[in-house]
This record gives sequence, structure tokens and C-alpha cells, in this order.
Amino acid sequence: MQSILTVNGGSSSIRFAVYQTGATLQRRLSGKIDRIGAGGTNLIVDDPAARRQAPRRVAGANHRMAVAFLLDWLEEQPVFASVKAVGHRVVQGMQHSEPELVTPKLLAELRRITRYDPDHLPREVEMIEAFRQRHPKLPQVACFDTAFHRTMPRVAKLLPIPRHYMAQGAERYGFHGLSYAYLSEELACIDPVAAKGRTILAHLGNGASVAAVRHGKSIDTSMGFTPASGLVMSTRTGDLDPGLVYYLARTRRMTAAQFQQMVNHKSGLLGVSGTSSDMRDLLAREAGDVRASEAVALFCYQAKKWIGSYAAVLGGLDTLVFAGGIGESAPLIRERICDGLSFLGIKLSRKRNAKNAAVISTGASRATVRVMRTDEELMIARSVSRSRPADTARAKKRQGH
Repeated sequence: MQSILTVNGGSSSIRFAVYQTGATLQRRLSGKIDRIGAGGTNLIVDDPAARRQAPRRVAGANHRMAVAFLLDWLEEQPVFASVKAVGHRVVQGMQHSEPELVTPKLLAELRRITRYDPDHLPREVEMIEAFRQRHPKLPQVACFDTAFHRTMPRVAKLLPIPRHYMAQGAERYGFHGLSYAYLSEELACIDPVAAKGRTILAHLGNGASVAAVRHGKSIDTSMGFTPASGLVMSTRTGDLDPGLVYYLARTRRMTAAQFQQMVNHKSGLLGVSGTSSDMRDLLAREAGDVRASEAVALFCYQAKKWIGSYAAVLGGLDTLVFAGGIGESAPLIRERICDGLSFLGIKLSRKRNAKNAAVISTGASRATVRVMRTDEELMIARSVSRSRPADTARAKKRQGH
């Protein structure tokens, strides 16, 4: 038996899963370490062969300690002996359009481009290096979150700034690519005809974005140079007037680092509501809290605007897909987003929507509206399986790389 380990590292969490290879990939183990650096850090494990295990406290953990703890724990699991490759979600991949075997050259490149994504890349590199140190012969594959969007036309990648900055890598990259790749593949299995049409994918969770897709290829997406742009999110602003940078620097003496912290960690739903970044909390409070109500309204309003704009980019709409934590499980948010989109042929079934059905549009709706559970970890495992990292690693060794 052979398995693939997937590692999906975020700014404050690490998700992992082990998949048995074969005709299909079977998840054998999964879990996460959450609240890293925030206190109350826990390892939460879900073992399909047994009952859900009780959380294990990871005392005083920073990111490096959490990685070491996870490695120690994984090495104690019987299934780890079957792991033949590790797949990592790497948020920023610049010009990479395919998963790539981790080599010293690629690692050096990832270290060099950490300035493009200081919130994610340094931690992802740290995890890759930790695995290399413990298990130097175990092939590792970098699965880039930006790769899916490399098919965007040049006009969608351009930033309206002096061209010499573009030569240094300043362009719109787009993110949530692993999620969008998974959703596109699943849609092709469910409805091959629809997958070739005009599709808008809405990944709505703590991070939120929308993508315009045709023939399974990304045409445009709301996130740009960084994951902070586009829709309002749990703690990220989404798009802002760039003049705000100068205004806050002049009137509040806000530094670039302070602005970065505000934009990514203190804004969005949290900033507008003043109480919570969690959509569930805000929906529970909105009847008696105008700030919570405004935060929810802003989220739905902006999502609706992006869907409308991407319908224009695509020249119409055949399929709208909701995914992500909010998109998959918040019927009221989906209803409010779709309200007023009848001009795009969208007619929602309240009964289906309330049940989180796979298809929530009515039979009379010209555009099909779907709810799909995304799975970035499975997409990573698929990418690793297709790349055959062990064969690639042996070939590179023979060539002296």
C-alpha cells in the first residue's frame, strides 16, 4: 500500500490528510492544527477508521513548534510508513502553471519570492524544509494556488501602474486556485456540458473570491497581486481606494507594516461589525446589531457585484457555483446574493437552498446554481499522484540535479 500526505498551511493553521493511492484516492486520515500563535492551539484529528479523536493541546506553539509537533505525531502513526510523497499547498507560485517537484533550485526560488507573499510563503518554505530535514529521501511536490489562473488573458493580469514594476513581477495572480481546479474537475464529472460553458465559481469562506471560468480555464478572478484584494472577507478588506494609504500615513502616521496588518487582520467583517469575523455570529446578531447587519449586507452586496461583472466578462452565465465555508452552508447568504440576479437567468428555489441541495435553482432557471463542497487537500493529492514525484525524483538524480 502507498499513500500521499497533503499539507495545507495557512497563517494560523495547518491542515493535513493522508490518501491511499489506487484506482481512486481514499482518505485514511486527516486533521489540523489550529489557532497557531493565538493561544489554545490544538491538534484535531479525524480518522475514518475510528471515532474522532479528542483534541490535543499544543502548548505555547508558534508556527515552527507546530510543524515539529505535527511531524512528531505523524511519525507515530502506522499509516505514515506508507507515505511515498508529500504535497504542499504553496500560495504564491508566480509564473508556475503546474505542480513541481521540490528541488534545491525551487526552494531557493521560493525563498527569493517570499516578499510577494510574506504572510504565507515563509511558513510554507519552513514546512518544506522541516520535512526535508527529517525525511530527505521523501519526494515533495509544490502545488501552487496561483497556477490555475495562469490561463487568464493578459488584460486580466495587468495592473495600471508604471510598466517597469510589471517587469519586477507586479501583476494580478489570483488565488484559491486549488479550490477552483477541484470545483472545475468535479463540475466536469457532474455535467460535462456545463463545464464547457460560462461558469462563475464563488469560493466564500474566511478568504473569499470569485472566478470567471470558461471551458474549465480561468478567465478572471477577484483576488489580484495579493489575497487581500477583491471581495470583503472575514478580516481582509478586499479592494480599497489606494489613496487611503497616503491619508492614513499623513493623518494617523500609519506605517506600511501597520497598514498591512490592518488590511489583512483587522478589517473585513471584523472591522465593519466591530465584534466578529465569523458570518455565523453576525447572522445571529444582525437583528439587534446594526453593525453586524451592515457587515453582512456589505459582503452580499460585493459578492453580487462581482458575479454581475464576471457575467459581463463571460458574455452571460450558464452555471453559478457556491463553495467554501459560507458558500456551502449559509442559505441566507446565498439567497441574498442571488436576489436581484434574475436578469442573469437565476431563479432560486428556497426549499432546495434551505436544504443546501446540490442544485438550488429552479427548473425554470436559465442559469444553474449549484452548491459544491470544495476539497483542496484532495486536489493536492490528485496533483501529486499525476506528477509521479518518485519517478521524477529518480530522473533528476540520474541527471545530476
